[in-house]
Amino acid sequence: MKTFVSSISGKTFPITSKVLGSTLRTSIFDLVKEDFPEFSKESLIAASELDGYKEKYISTILKNELGELTRLDQLVIESMNNNQMISASIDQEEVADSFGERIADRVAGFGGSWTFILSFLGFLVCWIVLNMYWLSNKGFDPYPFILLNLLLSCIAALQAPVIMMSQNRQEDKDRKRAQNDYMVNLKAELEIRTLHEKIDHLLIHKEQELIEMQQFQLDIIKDLINKIDKLERSNNGK
Repeated sequence: MKTFVSSISGKTFPITSKVLGSTLRTSIFDLVKEDFPEFSKESLIAASELDGYKEKYISTILKNELGELTRLDQLVIESMNNNQMISASIDQEEVADSFGERIADRVAGFGGSWTFILSFLGFLVCWIVLNMYWLSNKGFDPYPFILLNLLLSCIAALQAPVIMMSQNRQEDKDRKRAQNDYMVNLKAELEIRTLHEKIDHLLIHKEQELIEMQQFQLDIIKDLINKIDKLERSNNGK
């Protein structure tokens, strides 16, 4: 397998990971130049070493704009270097809901629906009618319905913390969604910025190639003109 020696570390790498200094974007090239002043356009660097400088460049941008990097900023930088989607990073952190949490969500969902309101009103009407009319107010819970009041108090006492538990979980989900949106927007902004730099870098190289090509064409034209002049002079001499 063919290899090459990195100009900055002196280590040997596969030839497939070779990157020429002249192909680096100016911002990345300047970062390498800061650590290794002898690094030039003809120097070689490995792709794995280049990834480290890309991460350093992105971190520098974020620090200049946001100050200290947060955990979310670090996740964005890692996802860019690993070519990983933000949603994949979030999915890895998600934990499966416990049995109690699922019950809390279902109770809160049912307790906040018209089905619960109408069914509970029907239950109250049936309870009152049963005790006051069908059992002639001599049933198991005559007026003023002390047992019913106790039952309603117990339901309210149990339902309130369950609903609060579900609301807390919903707030946590909303916070994670907001963090995810922040990371997606930040990554998109950084990728657009690096894309602009890549385009500028390509345009500069293309301009240099066009200038060199034009210069080469001019040299050919000059040679042809000189040859034509020589032929004309030789013909005139005859």
